[in-house]
Amino acid sequence: MDEAQIEIQVLGSLSQIAPEDWDACACPEVADGGRANDPFTTHRFLLALENSGSVGPRTGWQPQYLAAYKDGLLIACTPLYAKSHSQGEYIFDHNWAHAFERAGRDYYPKLQIAVPHTPATGRRFLVRPGYEELGQSALVQGAVQLAVNNDVSSLHVTFCTEHEAEIGTQMGLMARVTQQFHWLNHDYADFDEFLASLSSRKRKNIRKERAQANRFGGTIHVLTGDQIEPEHWNAFWVFYQDTGARKWGTPYLTRQFFTLAHEKLRDDIVLVLAERNGRWVAGALNFIGRETLYGRYWGCTEHHPCLHFELCYYRAIDIAIEQGLARVEAGAQGEHKLARGYLPTQTHSLHWVGDPGFANAIAQYLEAERTAVVEEIEILTDYGPFKRLHVEEQE
Repeated sequence: MDEAQIEIQVLGSLSQIAPEDWDACACPEVADGGRANDPFTTHRFLLALENSGSVGPRTGWQPQYLAAYKDGLLIACTPLYAKSHSQGEYIFDHNWAHAFERAGRDYYPKLQIAVPHTPATGRRFLVRPGYEELGQSALVQGAVQLAVNNDVSSLHVTFCTEHEAEIGTQMGLMARVTQQFHWLNHDYADFDEFLASLSSRKRKNIRKERAQANRFGGTIHVLTGDQIEPEHWNAFWVFYQDTGARKWGTPYLTRQFFTLAHEKLRDDIVLVLAERNGRWVAGALNFIGRETLYGRYWGCTEHHPCLHFELCYYRAIDIAIEQGLARVEAGAQGEHKLARGYLPTQTHSLHWVGDPGFANAIAQYLEAERTAVVEEIEILTDYGPFKRLHVEEQE
């Protein structure tokens, strides 16, 4: 195939691409009638962010979607944004920005290939089947050229797949390794079988936490699809605002996003809500992928011991086992997840920096950071909650 025939377009709105064309690149696996690998790069999810005002003017996330065409056919695309800050990314580059500022340079704006406000691993270079090599090459080269043409400091590709990180490195981008905590389903029949794989002390602690959480004086509801009603979103918006205000100062998502989620995304969602005395008092929002349950948001209006662990972690495990999902990704950070069966897992990103001096310094930093992250994962895994194979334990 002749790369000279590839046309790259920069689009300010996803409404400029037909949903079926975008999704032919973003989630071609749905052709078999199943789910997308993850819902976050689908046309419906990204457009909901845009139409709700969760990205766009005054948010620091200005859409600059890249679309690669060959003979009029969309063969590849990517969610790219011009960023005026580093919020909502979860791969932290604040020190890089400070270094630029100390040198009298501007770090912002920068370009970001990502799903806004969503620290979930997934494909970032979305390519129509049959055009993998050509499509990814076109997107990487197009994004870098866009950065050069607009004289921005850098380009970042966050929470990409390991395979994309390998290919991106071969194309001259710098790879970064970070970590999250994921729960892996080893074909457990039920939660008790999962517990049986843990050490006695961790097993007893989880049972104690679940019992304590479920004594909060109410009922826990697990809702998906048409079971979710507008009243549930009204309650969850209150939870989300509270958590968002405490964590970020201002919640990233608007209320309109949850209205659009109800209209367009509720089949991709599991809401776990706690009801007490006729009122919703806590909730956790999860998204469903083809093999993964993605825990995203949590909040409450009443504090009850261990209810957070129950709604966010243990119920997510229940759901994954029931639906035969391979893993639970419980969001960014949180070593407290280790004791609850979530193990440290590498996550990947790619970076391009225009200034050669800064690029060299960042490359050295990333190499040292990678070594430290790999060592930390090994240590944390060794201290994990699972039985050691050479130890025979009894209750």
